[in-house]
Amino acid sequence: MKKECDFGLFVMGGGPGDPELITLKGYRVLKRAEVILYDNLINKELLDIAPKDCKLVYVGKQPYGNYTPQEVIHELIKEYTETHRVVIRLKGGDPFIFGRGFEEVLFAEKHGIPVHYIPGISSMQASGLSGIPLTHRGVSESMWIITGTKKDGSLSNDLRCAMNSAATVVIYMGMKKLAEIAGVYKDAGLGGTPAAIIQHASLPQQKKVVCRAEDLPAAAAGAGLTYPAIVIVGDVVGIKGAA
Repeated sequence: MKKECDFGLFVMGGGPGDPELITLKGYRVLKRAEVILYDNLINKELLDIAPKDCKLVYVGKQPYGNYTPQEVIHELIKEYTETHRVVIRLKGGDPFIFGRGFEEVLFAEKHGIPVHYIPGISSMQASGLSGIPLTHRGVSESMWIITGTKKDGSLSNDLRCAMNSAATVVIYMGMKKLAEIAGVYKDAGLGGTPAAIIQHASLPQQKKVVCRAEDLPAAAAGAGLTYPAIVIVGDVVGIKGAA
């Protein structure tokens, strides 16, 4: 990736939802955008920052629904960077945290396209807006970030490793796996571990439910929570003021 260049492909994180949480660098690049290939999870207000003649191309992926194949996105990147100087690949959260952003970086580099990475605040970092820190002295000294749904549709085996430590466990794309996640904790005798689900982090409609790990499915159903959301399991959830 090029460090300093004012043209090419910009793989950019749009943050967790609140449009004011994008970086200053991201804002400046959006002001110069000629084409934006944007995801389903970005706040559409970010598109208003771009010039009025900017071409907006939706390439989103609905959770467990319709999606734009990654191969199509790659071809669009190649097509638009051949005819435009500032092409932004705008993703929710951070492109390099379960966002397939680096796949697009590698594709661009393979085809000689100047490419730049602009980090974004991830939804897990926005957990603090719900009163839940990811680490806390004397409570959690580390964290695991795990996908709830691997490429083959299964739950990551890393969960079993993570839950046997004192680390905070953050699970992305796990809402359809809540019963399985709860079962893994319960079977290990850790069903009482504090847990939380946060949906729409940083947005006015943000929701949170706190429960025990073994009660995750019932808690989500009772609170009407669905995807996209993150699951946090660990003693940080139980700190006074977090619940």
